[in-house]
Amino acid sequence: MTQPNPIAARLQDLLWGSDLDRMPAWQARFVWLGRGIHALSRDLHQGQLSLHAMSLVYTTLLSLVPLLAVSFSVLKGFGVHNQIEPLLANALDPLGDAGREITAQLIGFVDRMQVGVLGSLGLAMLLYTVISLIQKIEQAFNHVWRVTEVRPFARRFTQYLSVLTIGPVLFFSAVGLSASLGGNPLVQSVMQLTPMGELMKGMRILAPYLMISLTFAFVYRFVPNTQVRLPSALAGALVAGLSWEIVGAVFATFMAGSTQYTAVYSSLAILVLFMIWIYLGWLILLLGASVAFYHQHPELLASPGRDPELSVRLRERLALTIAARIARRHLDGEPPWDREALAKGLKLPARDIQSILSLLEQSGAILRTADETSTTYVLARAPEGIAILDILEWVRRDGEAERGHAGPSPEPAIQRIETAIETARKEGLDGLGLRDLAEGLKVEGGGSMAGSAK
Repeated sequence: MTQPNPIAARLQDLLWGSDLDRMPAWQARFVWLGRGIHALSRDLHQGQLSLHAMSLVYTTLLSLVPLLAVSFSVLKGFGVHNQIEPLLANALDPLGDAGREITAQLIGFVDRMQVGVLGSLGLAMLLYTVISLIQKIEQAFNHVWRVTEVRPFARRFTQYLSVLTIGPVLFFSAVGLSASLGGNPLVQSVMQLTPMGELMKGMRILAPYLMISLTFAFVYRFVPNTQVRLPSALAGALVAGLSWEIVGAVFATFMAGSTQYTAVYSSLAILVLFMIWIYLGWLILLLGASVAFYHQHPELLASPGRDPELSVRLRERLALTIAARIARRHLDGEPPWDREALAKGLKLPARDIQSILSLLEQSGAILRTADETSTTYVLARAPEGIAILDILEWVRRDGEAERGHAGPSPEPAIQRIETAIETARKEGLDGLGLRDLAEGLKVEGGGSMAGSAK
């Protein structure tokens, strides 16, 4: 029998063994910080972040040149295509001389690529490799955010094209604007003032960190297939940006300058270092996404497990709550709920909300309606035609059809117990419909609950 780790047991008791409401505020903050660090370490080892980062390394190597070619073609029409090389060199700066050599090689490939002679099939393959990279990134972020539902194909295609066309223009235009402001005579005259000059020097030091953090915040805000609040995206971006700068400095000092890789891998040393740096970059990006996720869902830090499963009782409670809220909106004639609003109001991850919504949809109680911005849920029939007993039965039977059978046949003694339970449920809930529950929400504070998610 495996003996429990005393250090892990002590750490779990320290972080989750006490009631935070009875602690001083400063001590509770340290406990929450410890829980966050534990959650990030757990996600790194158990949450498949390393596997997703390694998968993105392969996809990046396959798609990097086509991505630069597409971005170069778009930016060339706006006259800012010359900004690609210095920014790419800055991203690969921790590689030292190897980074400059890789930058020259990549830019050379892009310059020699002639999109006009590729033909329709070649252009389609070019776009496919680029879109596959963005799709892989979305899948990795959806995993971090516990989102199982992917965007519809039409929405994915249009949004990916928007990222490929508008994103590079905005990003490089901002970089060009900051560079032009640095050479503006008015700005230079202001910098000659002692306090402003020191401030501008400090801003120049912080500029790379702020630029990469804003880029990460944009990715965290719009890539996952869920609603990410701006403060959470910024929190994750600031942590990821700081980690990027620190890891880059350490990598440049202890790895890129080492001669051991050259002795072992010879001419392949540059490629090996390049792959390691890409892996570290994706890992930092995914860890920042985890920070943003826990910042938006701090309630998930209350458990030491990564994906705590809802008990049957909590699933029944959640199904009744979601069905009642959707019915309440139906009765009040208000706009229907979407998944993100329900998750925010109930303070649960979108994964748990989506599982119950899918269950109610498969059971014929609700329908989904989609527009260009979101997917909402409405009742499939009148609320008085949906019995509370039916909702509870749907939850209890969820997953039985996937097994192909309902499990072993009950023994007579067990069957008597099940019959007694069913009889008690029917006697207690007979005649109670979803309309009764929805109308009860208004009396028992349902209006305030709905308002919290608006």
